[in-house]
Amino acid sequence: MARRQTAAAPATPESNITDIDVASEMETSFLEYAYSVIYSRALPDARDGLKPVQRRILYMMAQMGLRPDKGHVKSARVVGEVMGKLHPHGDAAIYDALVRMSQSFALRLPLVDGHGNFGSLDDGPAAARYTEARMTAAAMAMTADLDEDVVDFEPNYDNQLTQPSVLPSALPNLLVNGASGIAVGMATNMAPHNLREVVSGAKHLILNPEATLEDIMEHIPGPDLPSGGRIVGLEGIREAYRTGRGSFKTRAKVSIEQVSARKTGIVVTELPYMVGPEKVIEKTKEAAQSKKLTGVSDVLDLTDRKHGLRMVIELKAGFNPQAVLAQLYKLTPLEDSFGINNVALVDGQPRTMGLLELLQVYVDHRLTVVRRRTAHRLGKRKDRLHLVEGLLIAIVDIDEVIQIIRAAEDTAAARQRLMTIFDLTEPQAEHILELRLRQLTRYSTIELEQEKRRLEEEIEQLSAILDSDELLRRTVAEELDEVAEKYGDDRRTQLLEAESEPAPVPAGKASAADDAGSALQIPDSPCWVALSTSGMLARTTDRSALVHPSRRRRHDALASLLPATARGEIGAVTSSGRMLRVPVVDMPAVEIAGGSLNLNQGVKVSEFLSLEKKEQLLGFVPLDAVIALGTAGGRVKRVTPEYPLNRHEWEVISLKDGDRAVAVAVAEDADQLVFISRGGQLLRYEASLVRPQGRTGSGVAGMKLTEGDEVIGFSVVPAASAEEPGAAVVVTCAAGDGQLEGLDVRSVKVSELAEFPAKGRATGGVRAHRFLRGEDHLSLGAAVLAPPLAAARNGSARVLPAEMARRDASGVPAEQPVEAVASSPEALSRKVLEHS
Repeated sequence: MARRQTAAAPATPESNITDIDVASEMETSFLEYAYSVIYSRALPDARDGLKPVQRRILYMMAQMGLRPDKGHVKSARVVGEVMGKLHPHGDAAIYDALVRMSQSFALRLPLVDGHGNFGSLDDGPAAARYTEARMTAAAMAMTADLDEDVVDFEPNYDNQLTQPSVLPSALPNLLVNGASGIAVGMATNMAPHNLREVVSGAKHLILNPEATLEDIMEHIPGPDLPSGGRIVGLEGIREAYRTGRGSFKTRAKVSIEQVSARKTGIVVTELPYMVGPEKVIEKTKEAAQSKKLTGVSDVLDLTDRKHGLRMVIELKAGFNPQAVLAQLYKLTPLEDSFGINNVALVDGQPRTMGLLELLQVYVDHRLTVVRRRTAHRLGKRKDRLHLVEGLLIAIVDIDEVIQIIRAAEDTAAARQRLMTIFDLTEPQAEHILELRLRQLTRYSTIELEQEKRRLEEEIEQLSAILDSDELLRRTVAEELDEVAEKYGDDRRTQLLEAESEPAPVPAGKASAADDAGSALQIPDSPCWVALSTSGMLARTTDRSALVHPSRRRRHDALASLLPATARGEIGAVTSSGRMLRVPVVDMPAVEIAGGSLNLNQGVKVSEFLSLEKKEQLLGFVPLDAVIALGTAGGRVKRVTPEYPLNRHEWEVISLKDGDRAVAVAVAEDADQLVFISRGGQLLRYEASLVRPQGRTGSGVAGMKLTEGDEVIGFSVVPAASAEEPGAAVVVTCAAGDGQLEGLDVRSVKVSELAEFPAKGRATGGVRAHRFLRGEDHLSLGAAVLAPPLAAARNGSARVLPAEMARRDASGVPAEQPVEAVASSPEALSRKVLEHS
């Protein structure tokens, strides 16, 4: 009775309370949690370089048969199989791991072949139900030979299935793909490397077990990041290879390009590891808006699947690209730092290891895998050989074997009888009992003999590998060679020993000298601005603009050559009488090579200036000098340099309908103005006869023309050159009526300008070319400084007659059409310097 009352009595609250030590409970619980995170989630195994979830994904995909030659399956199906059988920690963690193994920008050698949106550096992936996956060929190498007892298997979470404790890993995955993870009290961050280099280092260690770190670093000089880029400074890498900890700087791969005729840009084609273009654009715009970064006008992302990454950072005019790039490295992720922390599990314990230790762990693992695989194959072949030998014995007396089996009461009796009579083992007798009658043919006997010999050879080879450590190591090295050949590629990341900072650039005399970005601006150094007769323009980087006549090339004939400063402005005069204000810094800078101005590196006028239809650029002029223009209608005007300061363009001569400007040049009072008409007349007189006018004037009569005639050439020649024999020449080209201009030049003539007498303004001048039969007009006429340079419309050089002709003589037959004539740059530069 008392016992029943006690059992029925309600329990008091105090009877369910157990007093424990909170500190002890917290310590125990935290250690269990930390242990779980370290060993089961965050850190990779140093042998296969995989975390448990990654290993389970690859193993389950191999079990599902998701090979590269099979179709993709839904990622959700893979996640479900992994979660239900091996990894009961939630689908999100499994899918995140699967996604990372498929991203080529995260892994140097992806292990999952993803189909669909698997994300980018700036955006996450689609849900698992929308994407598909299968194994890559490299993943097949990671799981190869799992059925040959190469690794130990362990129970899954509910002890119903087994899973590999580590993968065979035919490739050094940890060093090739790197790893990252945050555990409790520790973290890992390992950089990717080039497969061929790692295999080369592993082979050296296999064949030379006493190799040092320095020996290995000759094969593995540094990380090779999936995104390429550049690693600047290798001392941090060496420190990490020695101790397991270190850091290095990564920089984007950039180039300075002329992105348009008037824009220079920094073109980015490779970014630092795990840095996306949107992040760079965001940080660049933030720095520009906060005034920390100057010189950047716009950032464009032109990335596409065909050309890959291409991000253009356009620069403002007047800023030094190298100096702006240095600021971008400082303020944006174009330069990033990677901290190496080589922590991985070795024999179940977390360890921080250098390069040699990491490689040694992998090499030891592969030696163990190959040794176990060889032993497994040897056992299989010995078992098969044992059965084949039994079959050969039975086939010799096959009639007696059949009689014994027919006479036996049951299988056990037949087995025992066979073992007794033919001296067979139990496995041999059992195998004979399972034979089909069709296998007992003469041909089967021949096949068994061949199989026996083959098995004996294979057993001998496998036994040799197990008996010789040297042969085992050579086998592992050969297999690694095959892996490198099959999956390896060239290095993507450039290794630079020391930092290469752009040299500091002086601010120059900018209008805003105190501006924070003045140090980034191009110095206001002297330069030359050149325009070729073929329509190519550029500026030089120094004042040397001479072209050696013996080294003629395309675009050497210059229509205009003007001294300026890099951050100054000049005027561009067009055939419609317009003048455009042009910043010199907007022009592409070309190099002076061997004293030769290479305008092949320039840009076309049509790409640089916005010209109207049929409008042509005549030349460049300074904004502070008196210039002279001649028109096709025979008008001439000298313009005073009183131009509006706040306008981009204006009119410098008012032209009548149908008229056009022919040429423009700086003209001082003592200079000679030279007109040449289509009808073959030449007129020259002193520029002082034309009074300078304001920009709105229409000029005065310059040359008297007969009906149907027009001016085709207008030049300004210094007085001394015009009167000195041989200093200036007149080049004329005659053509026939009805022919295309420039394509049917019949004759060419070169005369001295000094032979032509000076006349009064608005007169008809004197004859400059006597026409031959079939010729009725001049297609080209120009007065230039000697020696003259001739060119075709495309800039190619042309040859002029070497001998001077009389001023009114006829020309000599032309070998090739001459479509442009100009003063030699050397003489032209002397003339310009005299004026300036």
